[in-house]
Amino acid sequence: MKLKIAVLAGDGIGPEIMEQGVAVLSAVARKYGHEVTYKEALCGAHAIDEVGDPFPEETFQTCLWADAVLFASVGDPKYDNDPTAKVRPEQGLLAMRKNLGLYANIRPVETFDCLVHKSPLKDELVRGADFICIRELTGGMYFGEKKEGTEEAYDTNYYSRPEVERILRVAYQYARQRRRHLTVVDKANVLASSRLWRKVAQEMMAEYPDVETDFMYVDNAAMRMIQDPRFFDVMVTENTFGDILTDEGSCITGSMGLLPSASTGSSTPVFEPIHGSWPQGKGLNIANPLAQILSVAMLFEYFELKDEGALVREAVKASLDANVRTPEIQVEGAPHYGTREVGQWIVKYIEEK
Repeated sequence: MKLKIAVLAGDGIGPEIMEQGVAVLSAVARKYGHEVTYKEALCGAHAIDEVGDPFPEETFQTCLWADAVLFASVGDPKYDNDPTAKVRPEQGLLAMRKNLGLYANIRPVETFDCLVHKSPLKDELVRGADFICIRELTGGMYFGEKKEGTEEAYDTNYYSRPEVERILRVAYQYARQRRRHLTVVDKANVLASSRLWRKVAQEMMAEYPDVETDFMYVDNAAMRMIQDPRFFDVMVTENTFGDILTDEGSCITGSMGLLPSASTGSSTPVFEPIHGSWPQGKGLNIANPLAQILSVAMLFEYFELKDEGALVREAVKASLDANVRTPEIQVEGAPHYGTREVGQWIVKYIEEK
């Protein structure tokens, strides 16, 4: 297969973890005879510094050219700490999602047995947890009508029936491929937008009789994720709730540096780690590259290259089992490996497999 990949390394630790992600992608491509063409593009704070736009038109065109986007992170303290800034790195991320029509964010939460001790939750709660959160990505308060003033402000949580239907269909498709259990998360007892979500979901249930569908208020879902994460198989929710729940879910595994994601929709899909740019770790060779590398696995799987994706996952698991880990997930007394060393170990494993 021939693949064109747009590479958006972004800010902070992004370039360091991206280097390892590309190295792994290239190693797998060589092994299976795929031809991959890469094209780098600016985004985030780096793009603001260079051209004044966090998602410039040239980057957008590169994304349209590509079969897939491999993305790392955006964000910089000089913008975080300036509430008067008119242009922010995160605006580039929102623009990418909107312009590419990426309405479905797929975030798997899967625990590794050798890292259960790193989770803040008890072993008996966490071990075996394996679910996917599907977040609607281009609607809700993040994109609705806004007003910001010194005395009042509002964000409109707008959703239309077609927006809700299309994300629910994605969720049902994933549920059918897994354990056939879908949880629709809303706040229908309070919010009109949530009552639309529930109404549409109740109507669509009949189309998927092979999937068990249940409903849960978002506050209850947040509590249930901590009390019994193994209850969930696939959950689907709106943009704001999804943003919060997926970050909560990431803590279950013991490190945000372990979780990849995919954003799909009407145009080029984007594959990225869920963590941020961690500017404090920039240039120190301590950032965990595994979420970036597992995003490569999701990329392969998107194109039905299941063996390729499985090999990446196998290599990641092997590195963890061999204690080839960056400091935040290393066992006490074992040597620490840097970002480059972990990536190189995984590449070597793939090449020798």
